[in-house]
Amino acid sequence: MKVTETYLKGCFVLEPQVFGDERGSFLLEFNKKEFAEKTGFKGDFVLGNQSTSQYGVIRGLHLQKGEFAQTKLVRVVKGRILDVAVDVRKNSETYGKVFSVELSGENNKQLLVPRGFLHGFSVLEDDTIVSYKCDNYYEPDAEDGVLYNDKDLNIDWKIPFNKIILSEKDLKLKFFYDF
Repeated sequence: MKVTETYLKGCFVLEPQVFGDERGSFLLEFNKKEFAEKTGFKGDFVLGNQSTSQYGVIRGLHLQKGEFAQTKLVRVVKGRILDVAVDVRKNSETYGKVFSVELSGENNKQLLVPRGFLHGFSVLEDDTIVSYKCDNYYEPDAEDGVLYNDKDLNIDWKIPFNKIILSEKDLKLKFFYDF
């Protein structure tokens, strides 16, 4: 597995090796020992989530606060997304900085989003399936987030404005300066 740390400390892009022949393909999605050696992450994933979305959906930017903070390992089973991580660790040199990467069922890349980061993604193809593991359980009262179109973050979600689809909950998130 090729592992590359982004310019946001602790945030990694992972590229598993894919083996293919006339039958199809195989890849090792996760190996705890190798993962820990290459990323330094020594926790355990305790929750697995999967979503299916249509083109234009933006989910995020979300995080869990305090003791419910989560590290996420995100991958796309089918389709394509622009996956986005924002460093909101107060004492970080890259506080407020954004990293994005295209994840797809074809490129098999994964993104490790550490605790203390906002996370979101935009869906670039219909019927996209996103799967992600979390190292902590979800607590509704610990949920927080920032509006997808915050001017300070200036994220290009790669979706035309008139095609964006948001949940009511995501429309009510705060601006980054209020976060």
